[in-house]
Amino acid sequence: MNHWHTVVIGGGQAGLATSYCLKKKQHAHIVLERSKQVGNTWRNERWDSFCLVTQNWSLNLPGFPYDGDQPEGFILRDEIVAYLERYAASFDPPLRLGVEVTQVGKAGAEDGYILSTPEETIHADQVVVATGTFQHPRIPAFAENIDPGVRQIHTREYRNAAGLPAGSVLVVGSGQSGCQIVEDLLFAGRKVYLTVGKAPRAPRRYRGKDILQWVDLAGMYDLPIYQHPQGMAVRFNAHAHLSGRDGGRTINLREFGRQGVVLLGRFQGAKGSDLSFADDLVESLNAADEGENRLRKMVDDYIINAKLSVAEEPRKIIDFEPKESILELHLQKENITSIVWATGFRYDFSWIKLPIFDERGYPIYRRGVTQAPGFYFVGLHWMYQWGSGLFYGVGRDAEYIADKIAST
Repeated sequence: MNHWHTVVIGGGQAGLATSYCLKKKQHAHIVLERSKQVGNTWRNERWDSFCLVTQNWSLNLPGFPYDGDQPEGFILRDEIVAYLERYAASFDPPLRLGVEVTQVGKAGAEDGYILSTPEETIHADQVVVATGTFQHPRIPAFAENIDPGVRQIHTREYRNAAGLPAGSVLVVGSGQSGCQIVEDLLFAGRKVYLTVGKAPRAPRRYRGKDILQWVDLAGMYDLPIYQHPQGMAVRFNAHAHLSGRDGGRTINLREFGRQGVVLLGRFQGAKGSDLSFADDLVESLNAADEGENRLRKMVDDYIINAKLSVAEEPRKIIDFEPKESILELHLQKENITSIVWATGFRYDFSWIKLPIFDERGYPIYRRGVTQAPGFYFVGLHWMYQWGSGLFYGVGRDAEYIADKIAST
């Protein structure tokens, strides 16, 4: 049985950032990545036109800040992969590709943990789980009741409009991914139907800056989750929809409606070609508006408190209201030949056989430190702060965990 003082599970940005911090401290460790390439999720589970919605200045992995000439641009999918490859090459992490950890458990009466892989069993004194929160597509059970002649895919499988059958497309979910895919389909000239949920909207720019520049200046990226007004619940909220495409733009559901997208309420059920939707479209559209209002107020308050001289900016009103709430839809009648499930992901930590999870199966920790001695998490969405799951903030958590490990 191989023995390592520290094993990092996952070789994405969180695992690589942790490895960088450990290597800087000259701490012996190994990084196990189940894929055979760095950046596999970005490479194979994002659509062709995908780009980050955060600006390039936010690419700030430890020891490897963005060094290009477009800090206010938006990096494309293939450029994200190249950035991660260059990052790995910059410090040569002890990375083993193509090794999947199938189970982790306590090492019996011994100290440390036993990691099972198809090839070998590994004993580790300390373990860092850097596999992220978004592991398995979340698709409602009633999807099985839909006419099998209609193609159904999750956002992780979507590549471009040409990859879908000819005809109209139903996108289920109006969060960040769903709205960006609607945008992609519209550019391709497709007729689109969109079910609308409670995800808020963010303005791309406001009062002379990108909205996320204001978020950073106001300290919101650094706000610990324990101080957030919504508390731990914010971890499971939908991302606000906005776009980085073609230099960045605001995504507005009402503008979608004006462009011909058929907006629907929450998807409630299906039987064959007959679909049913909740009568909550107006409520959801209003909720998206309120999300933008909250962000604008946050910026306004920050400008006042910081005593900045910045011109005010009136809100642009999109004059669109749905004529009626569509409660039922027939796929064949509407020529809907494909459905894209933009319903997010579910986490799955069932392979970790330790008593460190709550009733929802979510890990219990304090800034990634669990009650199990020497067992840590890095890179989870809102793990400690807003930036914890992003290129911008994951390095700070990685450094914190590396300090804990090195001091043990």
